[in-house]
Amino acid sequence: MSQQMQRRYLKNSAIRRALWGIGIFLASVQGCVAADSARALSPINIFSRSSTPVMEIDHLALFVFAITGAVFVVVAGLLSFVIVRYRARKTDDDTSEPPQIYGSTQIELAWTVIPVLIVVVLFLSTARVIFAIQDAPKPPSALDVTVIAHQFWWEFRYPELGIVTANELHVPLSDSKHPKPTYLKLMSADVDHSFWVPQLAGKTDLIPNHVNETWIDPLRPGLYLGQCAQFCGMQHAKMLLRVYVDTPEQFAAWVKDQRRPGDKDPQTAVGRHVFETQACMNCHTVAGTAATGRFGPDLTHLMSRSTIASGAVPNNPQNLREWLKEPDHFKQGSLMPAMQLNDQQLDEMVAYLSTLH
Repeated sequence: MSQQMQRRYLKNSAIRRALWGIGIFLASVQGCVAADSARALSPINIFSRSSTPVMEIDHLALFVFAITGAVFVVVAGLLSFVIVRYRARKTDDDTSEPPQIYGSTQIELAWTVIPVLIVVVLFLSTARVIFAIQDAPKPPSALDVTVIAHQFWWEFRYPELGIVTANELHVPLSDSKHPKPTYLKLMSADVDHSFWVPQLAGKTDLIPNHVNETWIDPLRPGLYLGQCAQFCGMQHAKMLLRVYVDTPEQFAAWVKDQRRPGDKDPQTAVGRHVFETQACMNCHTVAGTAATGRFGPDLTHLMSRSTIASGAVPNNPQNLREWLKEPDHFKQGSLMPAMQLNDQQLDEMVAYLSTLH
């Protein structure tokens, strides 16, 4: 290869590297802008902070981003300067290797000590946040909830309140004047799952035969969406959950409603009979009836929930009927079998289940 061709090759390579760097930078900027504009549109918002654990994690993330961003700017700046300043020029006739310098103690100390200090600072900062979240003292006013993950739905038990529900977690608002955090005991009934509501807490795994714990103290009322963040089977993506943060008055009213026994409307006695004579009662519980199954969600207050099939579809009579007729229509791979009911039985059972408020 001639000297002219070598110079041209080096020049083109430098231009390609520069273009690649510019392209990556623009893609990163575009991604950040898109993520920022999608904050109000994304149902699961990783950029919104509504609980103390998330704030701690977010502050750590910003700190790490600032340090790594400064490192990137310094390294990229020096690299760009070297590429531009010492690039091959058409007037350069000398293609020999430039003189090499060895044994600079100052430089070697700098590129050894500074990275070590950066790693130590990041390690200590991360450890501080981990211990601050995991070892946070539990106040006497805390609410205890046991979370049991199933394929593919969530079971929530309030041992102090005597309440069992599914897929929709209700917790009280916690603020500086009335702190009432919610402590979650996380367990799995089958395979590995992961509890993740990004606006309230980080991801915590639910592992068979092992208990993990986490806590949240929501600072703003409203609905917060989450889902299983650990692949747990075919319908992992549709193992959704909803967390309702209620004001003290709303939470007290919800507790009162959940403590009521299942409705016994005489007009739906036929549908109740269908429910109790099918395999439904072997998997589901309805308080005040012979149905005491534990394999499926508790249905005592089914219609108080906004969705069915762990958030897959809205909870209304039409979807409920289709769910009973063919669960795979909404959630392929669901462990709930098709009950093989005729149209009359479906209508009667839906009429009965629709009274379970």
